[in-house]
Amino acid sequence: RADRIGGETVLAQIVALVAQAQRSRAPLQRLADRVSRIFVPAVIAIALLTAIVWLLTGPQPRIAYAIVNAVAVLIIACPCALGLATPISIMVASGRGAEQGVLFRDAAAIESLAQVDTLVLDKTGTLTQGRPGLGGVLALAGETENAVLHLAASLEAGSEHPLARAIVQGARKRGTGTAPASDFVAVTGQGVRGRVEGRELALGNTALMESLHVAMPDDPRLRALRESAKTTMWLAADGRLIGALTVEDAIKPDARALLDDLRAQGLRIVMLTGDAEPVARAVARELGIAEFAAAQSPRDKAGFVEDLRARGAKVAMAGDGINDAPALAAADVGISMGDGTDVSMESAQVTLLRGELGGLLRARRLSRETVRNIHQNLWFAFAYNALGIPLAAGVLYPAFGILLSPVIAALAMSLSSVSVIGNALRLRGHAVPPARSADAHA
Repeated sequence: RADRIGGETVLAQIVALVAQAQRSRAPLQRLADRVSRIFVPAVIAIALLTAIVWLLTGPQPRIAYAIVNAVAVLIIACPCALGLATPISIMVASGRGAEQGVLFRDAAAIESLAQVDTLVLDKTGTLTQGRPGLGGVLALAGETENAVLHLAASLEAGSEHPLARAIVQGARKRGTGTAPASDFVAVTGQGVRGRVEGRELALGNTALMESLHVAMPDDPRLRALRESAKTTMWLAADGRLIGALTVEDAIKPDARALLDDLRAQGLRIVMLTGDAEPVARAVARELGIAEFAAAQSPRDKAGFVEDLRARGAKVAMAGDGINDAPALAAADVGISMGDGTDVSMESAQVTLLRGELGGLLRARRLSRETVRNIHQNLWFAFAYNALGIPLAAGVLYPAFGILLSPVIAALAMSLSSVSVIGNALRLRGHAVPPARSADAHA
């Protein structure tokens, strides 16, 4: 069965993104454009001045020397290398990134990622496996554990959230089964609501319970859940708390080492999560993350990113869910894990196809090498013209009797463009970080 055809397929979207990035213009190109607006009139003026000087002081036939040297100046100063400096590097880097599972939406994303000094990371699905499993079930108000799990799984059966899948799979393993749900509503960043077997159910975090005015009993078991490092979801029926479920999501094996590598590049690492503070603190401690914020709604995440930018930080945000989309859009560079949602990918400037953290390191290194490569190309183009124009004008003739013919000038001009292209092609040898256990699994 074909679920998607033509331009809707993943391959077609990858091709379209790479083509779009290769056609786009990097902000660095504006520098070349500004220089060209001054450079071209200046070269014409130098060519005219060369002709005049040779007409007045050159050997006979003066007009021939004047024309030949003026033409040589125009030929050798052709700004081909200057025009190629940026787009050729962007084209090569976009293709190389696609080979490594990194898709840049446009050239600006490549340049912006190189300038980032703060990396904000979502927890679930980014730092963790994104495949949580059901932990424990707590029954209250006279309910049984199986009844609580049955109702929760029935309500979550219509959700695609990783936590929902964990509950449904846990119910299947325990054989509690599910019942049809109606009036299903997903409350972004909080949980879900709906009706199962005639009961009005709500399943989610503390914020959802507070918004529905569900009282939390003074029960030591509930206090223990709040203080644990596990994600806890509360289940209410007809406005009354009837149970709680814990879900555990393992941290990706390579996460600590890769975060250390990113910190070594001078990046400030911050973690955002919708989970409770104890869960966030436990994950942050294991990964060596000093800064984190817990119980973050989608709006909170976007506000957190905007606040960082307002304080002068260049921010990249990495996430994989619908909840992360506002923050991805608010960041200087949004990075979507490729195994996330279509919404998050549409909001991001960079997509990591395999959804593994190694892609962050590859994207960062490639962007920095690309910007460095563009600077090299621009420097070479400027240095080449600074050296070539005086030679073509004949500055060596009085002392050495050397003139640069238009044929040699044309060859030199072609070689300058070839040199810029050759330098850009070095990006194809961009080193990929060594594969780690999670990368190999992906």
